[in-house]
Formats: sequence, C-alpha cells, structure tokens
Amino acid sequence: MTEKVAQHTHCQICGKTIPISETLCSDECKQKYQSMVKKRKMLVYIMYALIFVIIIMFLLSGRT
Repeated sequence: MTEKVAQHTHCQICGKTIPISETLCSDECKQKYQSMVKKRKMLVYIMYALIFVIIIMFLLSGRT
C-alpha cells in the first residue's frame, strides 16, 4: 500500500527536506549559497575580461 508524502522540496545545498515555500534549510546553507553565488559571479567577470583581452589581441595582431 502506498503512503502519501507531504508536499515538500529539498535544500539546494545539503538536500534536506524542507517546506515548498523555502529554498534553503538553515543560515549555514544560506551562507554557503551566498558564497557560491559570489564565486560564480567572479568567474563570469573573469571570463568576460579574458574574452575581451583575446578580442583586443586578435584585433591588434591583424593590423601589423
């Protein structure tokens, strides 16, 4: 016989069961999430800077 499981979701960081209205389960997970977001933003900025530098180098090397 199947039992009904209450509506729930899982914490994006640790995977614990939490109510649907929440995204993260604790302040610790919220801090980890914020840290992860900061690192991802920094990596995106670095990637854009590298692409810009590569394009500038390509344009400058074509002039000679």
